[in-house]
Amino acid sequence: MQLYMIRRSSAWADQAELERTAAVSARVGNEDMPDKVRWIRSYVVNEPDGRLGTCCIYEAVDAEALREHARCVGMPADEVLPIGATAVIRPDPG
Repeated sequence: MQLYMIRRSSAWADQAELERTAAVSARVGNEDMPDKVRWIRSYVVNEPDGRLGTCCIYEAVDAEALREHARCVGMPADEVLPIGATAVIRPDPG
């Protein structure tokens, strides 16, 4: 599997809406597509318009599998970019 970053811009009105979508996303990935996509982590972004967006890190067989996952969940996948390398300077703060 390849590592990808997915940008979802201004996709949610609030944290509750994001959490509902995240639950569906995890279920679809874990139950319906476990051999195609694997959600690693997401960073929630406060967008300029007041909505929430995300930058998500996934492993997937290809970019189309990530787009299919997004369609099944009902969320955008504005940009799907393959990650070439990782530079970890410090671990994510808890």
